[in-house]
Amino acid sequence: MIVALRFGVAQTFPRSRRLTHDNEYAAVYGARVKRTLGPLTMFTLPNALPHPRLGLSIRKFGLATTRNRLKRHLREAFRLAQGELPRHEGGSYDLVVTARDHEELPLEEYRRLLVDLGGSLDREWRRRRG
Repeated sequence: MIVALRFGVAQTFPRSRRLTHDNEYAAVYGARVKRTLGPLTMFTLPNALPHPRLGLSIRKFGLATTRNRLKRHLREAFRLAQGELPRHEGGSYDLVVTARDHEELPLEEYRRLLVDLGGSLDREWRRRRG
């Protein structure tokens, strides 16, 4: 298997890069640190892993086919943006992304939104740590 590298990070989306359990989502939501940009809202919580992890919570968003296409776009945007997402001295971040109903955006726009939201939330966590 050939894996492309971007910014020194493998551009794959294995299970280890996903939030998979309800308690992981609950921990991220419980931190109550979120930002909204365009149609996306991102919640974050620092983790001790060397890479970010993504969780998606897409509900009440058109028909099932539309929701599934949005989730595919967001997973692909995350896969491409992993190397650009912020890290902190102890690791990276767990991210949960939600979306308001909107017209479909190009993949590059979703990638930019994820990177911008990640940077904004990283600054907020750094401010809270002092």
